Amino acid sequence: MAGKFSDALTRFHGLPIWKSAIRQTWKSALLLALTVPAFAQNAPRIGYVFPAGGRAGTTFQVTVGGQFLEPATNIVFTGEGIHATVVEFHKPMNQGVFNNLRDKLRELQDKKQAHARAARQGSPPAPGATNCFTAADEKELAEIRAKILKNPPNRNATPAIAEVATLRVTIDADAAPGDREIRLGAPGALSNPLRFRVGRLPEFAKAPAQAENPEADRLRRQFGLPASAPPPKETRVTPPTVINGQILPGLVDRYRFFARRGQQFVIAASARELIPYLADAVPGWFQAALTLYDAKGKEVAYNDDFRFRPDPVLRCDIPADGEYVLEVKDAIYRGREDFVYRITLGEVPFVTGIYPPGGQAGQTTEVEVAGWNLPVDKMTFDARELAPGIHMLAVTDGTNLLGAVPFAVDDLPAAAEQEPNDSPRAAQAVQLPLILNGRIGQPGDADVFRFSGRAGESIVAEVLARRLDSPLDGVLQLTDAAGKQIAFNDDTEDKASGLNTHHADPRLAATLPADGDYFLRLGDTQGKGGPELAYRLRISAPRPDFALRLVPSAINLRAGASAPVTVHALRRDGFTNEITLALKDAPPGFTLSGGKIQPGQDQVKATLTAPAVPGDERFQLELEGRANVGGQLLVRPVVPADDLMQAFFYRHLVPAQALQVSVADRFGQRGVMKILSPTPLRLPVGGTARLRVAFPRGPFMDRLEFALAEPPAGISVREVALTRAGADIVLQCDAAMTPPDLAGNLILTASVSRPNAPAPARGTTRRVVGALPAVPFVCATETAPDSAR
Repeated sequence: MAGKFSDALTRFHGLPIWKSAIRQTWKSALLLALTVPAFAQNAPRIGYVFPAGGRAGTTFQVTVGGQFLEPATNIVFTGEGIHATVVEFHKPMNQGVFNNLRDKLRELQDKKQAHARAARQGSPPAPGATNCFTAADEKELAEIRAKILKNPPNRNATPAIAEVATLRVTIDADAAPGDREIRLGAPGALSNPLRFRVGRLPEFAKAPAQAENPEADRLRRQFGLPASAPPPKETRVTPPTVINGQILPGLVDRYRFFARRGQQFVIAASARELIPYLADAVPGWFQAALTLYDAKGKEVAYNDDFRFRPDPVLRCDIPADGEYVLEVKDAIYRGREDFVYRITLGEVPFVTGIYPPGGQAGQTTEVEVAGWNLPVDKMTFDARELAPGIHMLAVTDGTNLLGAVPFAVDDLPAAAEQEPNDSPRAAQAVQLPLILNGRIGQPGDADVFRFSGRAGESIVAEVLARRLDSPLDGVLQLTDAAGKQIAFNDDTEDKASGLNTHHADPRLAATLPADGDYFLRLGDTQGKGGPELAYRLRISAPRPDFALRLVPSAINLRAGASAPVTVHALRRDGFTNEITLALKDAPPGFTLSGGKIQPGQDQVKATLTAPAVPGDERFQLELEGRANVGGQLLVRPVVPADDLMQAFFYRHLVPAQALQVSVADRFGQRGVMKILSPTPLRLPVGGTARLRVAFPRGPFMDRLEFALAEPPAGISVREVALTRAGADIVLQCDAAMTPPDLAGNLILTASVSRPNAPAPARGTTRRVVGALPAVPFVCATETAPDSAR
């Protein structure tokens, strides 16, 4: 724990924040120009976008904070209808640059003062004299002042969001409303994604927030300029509107508006929705709080979360005509530039839930819609061509998007829960397998279902509720006819649900001990109830299945190069079989190496190799996984995701809308790295094996080294011998640390050393410049045919 905590203190979203990055381009990189992936460089990394959305049909400025932003040349959005250009960059100057400018500034100021004194004494310096202050000196003095004031050093800034890019964004009038993703792109590099929302309401945005910088204020005073203006204490807005803002430490934002008695106002904040996890903040996101006051300062309403969601929502029947003030703050008065919010304010529609929360594949389902200010109360969900899974139901009035809610689709028969069924005596009889749609309708309520089973029969009961945005905190109990408990569960983690931190959906599995009737009871752990506590309950034999997540969602490559990716297998209902991964309808030239997840393993490190494309290109790829279960082929999509840290420690696989791949040909093509040895490589336990690799020759070959990236315990590189065709890499396997029959992939990275100058005694620095395609291996007890002796 201590090591992870310490590592978290020095990293933010996976990037160093206390050490400045030194960017260098080495001639030795030309050795492997064909194989140098962008992971050898610093790809842009964005920590916030402000405002995090805008109105269709408008053009406005957007501020992006992050690291390594300056190479960014293009902006990538998912979907259609959004266009953006980079206006300018700001990066706090380092202390060395500042010191040099400050010294030159003092020198010029002293020269100016000396010139003025001499002039006052009646003997101005002659033109060309060393103490003569010229127009060129005045121009240089003004330029230095401008440089310092534009990008002053700031010790209070968080390095991970200290750099700022200003964008000019245009949203087409016909752009579809809803959530998109935004990334910054540089040659051969794409950033991580953040949410960007397209709306239809008028928008208001505060001026972008800036971290407190006492040094900059001191400099402004020194230059005779006013200090930075404090933010306004209150801002007037006109509903309906979307308010965009940022919260800084200890501050609150206030917005004044007029409303009439009887208006049904909705005030809905998006904060955690925009940036789901902060690596260096507890609880791990911006915990917004909303308070509504009347004209006399009396509190009318308050909220700091909506049901189980951290983002607050207020519904208020306006009590009287007059002025009202909305106050926005962090619940514990934290703040920073990445504490970004969007607040929808006015008599606007808001969807609170649907019923049933799912339907059967191949059919249409009539859905009841609940909420506030809604012009519709029913929708039809068409699942005739949808695969089982969780899909989004777009709630519309035929023209406008009113909201989007998750809707589960399954191929099992479905039935509705029927009241009264709150005790074994009144239990609802059901025939397995099936899915039940129901509600815990009132506080203290429970739904009980009776089914018949046989001795030795395996049963799985699983609730989908929290994963469908229902506030139900479910609990399941399975008993026999005599009331003896067979199984119990109230929480089961689902790593596929990366935005949930409370995995409140229960799942239990049991082997029935005897023939007879059994009772399954579903209730709410907290004893709550209401029509919003909807659920889907599956009762069936185990249905082995899997979901797949690929990390990261942005892969940056040089043309012809390989880069490692991690694919997580989220196994369900006892599924342990092998999973084969493959690209789906990929452009020619892309290759996935090592695309096999071994039986029982929950992840694999594979590599993606780019085609030899000229110039810079961006691709959107899809992958799928296949597995055989009881003679049936299961095909599941590989969902792109990012491995995000929450509050220094916890990690989550957060899905992205698309897998984006950037390919650049900065140094020209000279070939690719190839594995010549047969695969899977058989690595004797307690012995060695030789891996033959081919790659083009180049300068600085004596500085090239190979290393294993995160290898299994006991497997290491013993020696590397460069050959005319490439290299022979001898791998060794420690019998004391490596189990026999271990299988998977080995990822080998190539690096080039550069002696530190001018003090070679300090050692060498290394730069990773490439990766081999993934090498499938299996640890064997017998001697490999090509073992190194």
